[in-house]
Amino acid sequence: MSPTPLPILLRVLLRVLLRVLRPLIAATLLLALSLPAAAHHGWTWAEDVNSELSGTIVAVKLGNPHGELTMAVDGANWTVEVGQPWRNERAGLKDAMLVKGVKLTVSGHRHTDPKKKVFKAERLLIDGKTFDLYPDRN
Repeated sequence: MSPTPLPILLRVLLRVLLRVLRPLIAATLLLALSLPAAAHHGWTWAEDVNSELSGTIVAVKLGNPHGELTMAVDGANWTVEVGQPWRNERAGLKDAMLVKGVKLTVSGHRHTDPKKKVFKAERLLIDGKTFDLYPDRN
């Protein structure tokens, strides 16, 4: 007894469909997984010009993908991105140095949107000592 033509035709169509869709599904998955990293990573949101902020730490969140300090600066709270744990450690920064109440100056780059109080720190100055998070940047 020979197989009926309908199941054979369905199997052929399914194989063709899978052959066409498999690369499309893989490409879509790869793109979806890479978007959060591309959106988060880098300096594209920051001004090219170096700036400084001086103030007092009012809140701290350290860890990956990078640490964040909230600094009170002239009556406004700024979110200051510091390095990843390994970068802070390489610069000589210890978590105990980045606590509420510490006065510091950060050097780096402000957000390109002046309404956003966000700052990417390259260097921190605490008690007269400089901690260089990005020694390869000016």
